[in-house]
Amino acid sequence: MSRRVPRFRAPLALALGSALAVPLAPPAPAADAYTLTPLKFTVRAGGRTCTVDADLYRPAGVDRDHPAPAVLGTNGFGGSKSDGSTSTIGKAFAQRGYVSLVYSGLGFGRSGCLVSLDDPDIDGAAASQLVDFLGGKRAADDGTTADFITRDAPGDPRVGMIGGSYGGAVQLATAAVDHRLDALVPMITWNDLAYSLGPNNAAGSTGVPGAFKWQWTNGFYLIGEGQPLLEPSLDPSRINSLACLHFVTEACRTVHTLNSGSYPADRTAELLAFAQRVSPASYLHRVRTPTLLVQGQADTLFNLNEATATYRTLKAQGTPVKMIWQSSGHSGGLADGELDLSRGNLETSYVGRRVLAWFDRHLRGRADVDTGPAFAYHRDWITDPDRTYATASRLPATGRTLYLSGDGRLVDRRGEVTAGSRRYTNWLTPTSHSESSLSGLIGLPEMPPRDTKGTYLDWTSEPLKRPLDVVGAPRATLKVVSPEAERTQNSADAADKLVLFAKLYDVAPDGTRTLVRRLVAPVRVPDVTKSFTVTLPGIVHRYQAGHRLRFVIAASDDAYFGNRGIKPVTVISGPRNTGVLRLPVAGS
Repeated sequence: MSRRVPRFRAPLALALGSALAVPLAPPAPAADAYTLTPLKFTVRAGGRTCTVDADLYRPAGVDRDHPAPAVLGTNGFGGSKSDGSTSTIGKAFAQRGYVSLVYSGLGFGRSGCLVSLDDPDIDGAAASQLVDFLGGKRAADDGTTADFITRDAPGDPRVGMIGGSYGGAVQLATAAVDHRLDALVPMITWNDLAYSLGPNNAAGSTGVPGAFKWQWTNGFYLIGEGQPLLEPSLDPSRINSLACLHFVTEACRTVHTLNSGSYPADRTAELLAFAQRVSPASYLHRVRTPTLLVQGQADTLFNLNEATATYRTLKAQGTPVKMIWQSSGHSGGLADGELDLSRGNLETSYVGRRVLAWFDRHLRGRADVDTGPAFAYHRDWITDPDRTYATASRLPATGRTLYLSGDGRLVDRRGEVTAGSRRYTNWLTPTSHSESSLSGLIGLPEMPPRDTKGTYLDWTSEPLKRPLDVVGAPRATLKVVSPEAERTQNSADAADKLVLFAKLYDVAPDGTRTLVRRLVAPVRVPDVTKSFTVTLPGIVHRYQAGHRLRFVIAASDDAYFGNRGIKPVTVISGPRNTGVLRLPVAGS
């Protein structure tokens, strides 16, 4: 049974699997005790000098003659070193023999400086100065030094990082500027912030913002700007200006541009330039640290496509990397028996043991430790805890192709397509609902997904004769006709281009519809006179025998900004020219 988890203040209450599907070496014996020492570090970051608030966890028996490797961690957005999941990182790894240093990220808790969205040159540079401390190159502000960390060379400590969401991206940012890091475990984090906040799932759409994810973005923005409510007596280094209280100026301008719903070329270029600078997609070529990526299937903020993009980039350049798709993310989905870092149940969960093995191999230097397969994913339809995770040496390939027939069917062969024309139109207000992104934060119940008649088109398959396991990101190739959109698509403002939303439902024999993980694929159509390909968010879902697949394109979604003006859309199908849906299938 799954349940929702808090999304903002507990980003590391992660859903992470049950028993291992592959044998791993047992973890090192737990330490009996540790000491906790609060520390302050004055750092220089982004042109400002500020203080980082940290806690040092030192296992009993670790000293200069008996050094140990270190684990560095920080909080998710809006949190601090005192969060349950963040402080548990310190405790859990100290109990397992690692020196742990956990800290409040810049602009959060009692740490100073502005919120800069894990900029490598700011947040990465600050974390690097903490690595200096672990390597014996500097002292804390009170004179405390760390001469009890295993070192690979003078000033070079054996150190790994772990954390989720905001505390995940900072690991990649730090590794891009400091090659002393030895192991990373980024969890439920982003690859491209432009895709995260204004996704455009049309292939080749770089340079054109998609549909603004206004609920998620403004929720985080309000948390950042409302820091005095969470942390009184802020350090002056955390104050920017009246127009932009606690973020770096570029972050505020980005949010203001997105909220305006207008994307002229100059503002779009500024928005994308900032998003690129703080996105791993732009600096992964500098990351050589072995990386274990963990991403959540229940995540409408940072979906599986983000980790997949990071995985493929690191793998292509030869950086050691493996990837796990766990059940939970920012949208809930915590399953029984999975890793919850606020509880520290590392040995009793699949992902927890993978993390321990990753650190055993890369921090303790245990070459005999098996760190598991290249790829693993959680299957919520499996009840046996020993088989919850499936493993593979690669991501599944496209294994099923369906065609969009003119009569609303999804058919297996192009020759089965019936010629036909179907039409929908948008309203000036949203007519489809996928999720209320902030419902978990403010304690409201979630409404079921819905689409209003006449504002969407759907295509439905015949009942399946056998189960179908879709694992990965489906792709759809479409061609639409919209004279009104064609008239405005060459506007100097990208917001005048047509927007639509693609998604996949599971339809049970009794007609009950399930929008898989409440995920949608916003598209700002690059050119309505040409066909285009949509990459949907990755999913792990079993369509049971007797169930039907339903592919939908809708005019709007109330979690996103939609079309400017009324733009009717027609889809014409025929055996020689029709839309195609391609599904990545496990075991194909």
